[in-house]
Amino acid sequence: MVSEKLDLRILKTKRNIYSTFESLMKKFSFEEIKVSDICELAMINRSTFYAHYNDKYELLKEYIESLKDMLASELEKNTNINNSKEYYLEMIRLLFNHIENKKETYSAIMKNNKNSITMDILYDVINKDVINQIKEKNENKGTNVPLDIVSKFYLGAVINICTEWITSSKYSKDELLRYFDILISDNLFC
Repeated sequence: MVSEKLDLRILKTKRNIYSTFESLMKKFSFEEIKVSDICELAMINRSTFYAHYNDKYELLKEYIESLKDMLASELEKNTNINNSKEYYLEMIRLLFNHIENKKETYSAIMKNNKNSITMDILYDVINKDVINQIKEKNENKGTNVPLDIVSKFYLGAVINICTEWITSSKYSKDELLRYFDILISDNLFC
């Protein structure tokens, strides 16, 4: 029973630190954020922060991993696909939905942190998903195109369009999904 209460307190404290960090990331670049800022806004002592994290870099790493896990979890819903075009269109739709649910966070992070954090998140998760899909379907057999080139080809398009959508309101999500449907060929090899 004591262990449960302790775990719950730890969980609540970490959640408080995490949400405070996320709100600061929406306003400032990572470099501008100090542990003292996090502690002040979260209303905790510095010793409490350091009981959970060695430094703000460890907190950032956990933050990025959390966003990656959420995105990966969303992309796992991409099942029941008949061909590679369906896979890519559904993957892009799931990605856009994920970003739309956290658009304020992604927009602020990109604006304040020069895209690097967001790009790392998107690149890592989508790259793994595309490579796994190609391997699972064994679809690039006989194409003479290496797996990493195929992945980077589609990844570049998806991430660049995603970045455009996050940073500008020029096109709606539905418009971009229609454009992807037109641009992605029906007879893709991966």
